[in-house]
Amino acid sequence: RARHSGPPDGGWGWMIVAGCFLVTICTRAVTRCISIFFVEFQTYFGQDYARTAWIHSIVDCATMLCAPLGSLISNHVSCQVGIMLGGLLASTGLILSSFATSLEHLYLSLGVLTGVGFALCYSPAIAMVGKYFNKRKALAYGIAMSGSGIGTFILAPVVQLLIEQFSWRGALLILGGFVLNLCVCGALMRPISLKEDCKTAPEFLEQNYVPETEKQDLKQMSMCSPLIKLWPHECLCYCSWKEYDFLLMPGFMVLAVSILFMAYGCSPLFVYLVPYALSVGVSHHQAAFLMSILGVIDIIGNITFGWLTDRRCLKKHRYFCYLFAVGMDGLCCLFLPVLQSFPLLVPFSFTFGYFDGAYVTLIPVMTADVVGTSLLSSALGVVYFLHAIPYLVSPPVAGWLVDTTGSYTASFLLCGFSMIFSSALLCFARLAKKIKRTHLQPLTGNTALKQHIWTNGAIAYSVTAELDQRDVEVLAVDTNSYSNR
Repeated sequence: RARHSGPPDGGWGWMIVAGCFLVTICTRAVTRCISIFFVEFQTYFGQDYARTAWIHSIVDCATMLCAPLGSLISNHVSCQVGIMLGGLLASTGLILSSFATSLEHLYLSLGVLTGVGFALCYSPAIAMVGKYFNKRKALAYGIAMSGSGIGTFILAPVVQLLIEQFSWRGALLILGGFVLNLCVCGALMRPISLKEDCKTAPEFLEQNYVPETEKQDLKQMSMCSPLIKLWPHECLCYCSWKEYDFLLMPGFMVLAVSILFMAYGCSPLFVYLVPYALSVGVSHHQAAFLMSILGVIDIIGNITFGWLTDRRCLKKHRYFCYLFAVGMDGLCCLFLPVLQSFPLLVPFSFTFGYFDGAYVTLIPVMTADVVGTSLLSSALGVVYFLHAIPYLVSPPVAGWLVDTTGSYTASFLLCGFSMIFSSALLCFARLAKKIKRTHLQPLTGNTALKQHIWTNGAIAYSVTAELDQRDVEVLAVDTNSYSNR
């Protein structure tokens, strides 16, 4: 295990980026391409929109719902083991799906089994990039997560071709073999130990975030156990004590609520873009090409937004870049119902794809800014876990609206308003924080919180109070005169 005082910002880190790039191809791009099977499943099994949409929903839901499990295995066993195990599970699910005889079979194999496999790979791979990069973190994430767009661009027409040549069963079987590449990606994930991830026992006891009762327990353990006496030069993991403290951070709570609405809004579009395009007279190949366009522009959004937000002028404004990107995707969804031809749907794919890549890149960056690098793996597990319920519910709800109203308008409007609300919530939270800081500044500008410690024999006394400069001088004189006695 490599040991570093800080993220190396290069070296083997670029291999980690390459591994994460391949992981996003094999997980998120494959998940998006499941929407190409939508019409095939609906025709073969003779079911309505809502029941067929559950397949894509369960894949996404299982991937995000089990993200904390992926983080747990990565933290306590090995990131390499977790990703390899996930690759085997995902491949098995796709292969078993090729023998499906009912939608319920697909719910279990393609939905649950493949989704859990993707969960064991996705969040640990993303967290590893954050551990290897600091100064160029957004750029590294942009390159790593562009695999989703590149994969969609390449796989969408390939999957359509495979369906035409080998039927949907043969296409799923081939995808099952392709996803086995996740095992290769796992082998690239060399563990790294950072100084901020672990503390030696003396350093750990000195930290303010350790309660006094826990300090006493550690001291007693150090006196009683001969094994712990050997720890002064070994790492004592802080995460085992305060691994999920970030859940109570106000900034993280606001981010979590906004992600719920964002996830609800973005998921149905990837399920219904192809069916919607077919319903307005677009050919099958053109509909698959729309997904390819969305994927390749997604790449540009990943990399350019990652590079731009690493620049000094925008690095402090990542928060607003993120909410702007989410808001723009919401506006795109609102305008989609009036775009009813292939020439009009192409600009939509460009715009939506670009801003989708932009905010996807910034999710782990913003999470790291809120909770820090040492807790990034656990925090990302929770962040992607929050995607689970919206991903599970939103496509069937959108399908129910299509079945009920006979059009896609209500579904797309609901998606658009949900994403706009997510962006507005973050904006109002930042404004409220700024207003609160402005009101508190006059109260704390003229006085300072000072701590004074003096001794009386062997007993130490500590008094903390707000004192002005005159009080400090009087206390200093009194202390000096007392010591002279």
